[in-house]
Order: sequence, then structure tokens, then C-alpha cells
Amino acid sequence: MINDHNLTWRKSSYSGASNGDCVEVADGLPGAVPVRDSKHPDGPALVFPESTWSAFVAGIKGRTRP
Repeated sequence: MINDHNLTWRKSSYSGASNGDCVEVADGLPGAVPVRDSKHPDGPALVFPESTWSAFVAGIKGRTRP
């Protein structure tokens, strides 16, 4: 488990203001990217290697919307 007290969590600007079903990611953890559910900020976070998260984001950015 990570200590997230010093992490800055953020969510996509596309998620809107409703604070609904969003994921949040944190910056500031060297070599890793924690991801959590915005509805449960005190719940667990999944932690991905930075390279894996970067590949995931690059894949999403390369997709076109139907």
C-alpha cells in the first residue's frame, strides 16, 4: 500500500464537474503511477509502472471516437 498523503491526485479534464465515475491518477511517485476511483478516495489504489501507464495513455490518445 502506498502512503498517498503527499501525492497530488488529478482526473481528466474530460470527466466533467459531476464528480461521477472517474479515475484519478497521482503524480510524484518516482517510477510508478497510482490510480484510484474518485468515488472512493480513501480506498485502495492500483499502482502501475510508469512505462506501462505511458503506453496505456499513448494507446488511448491514438484511438478515434466512433
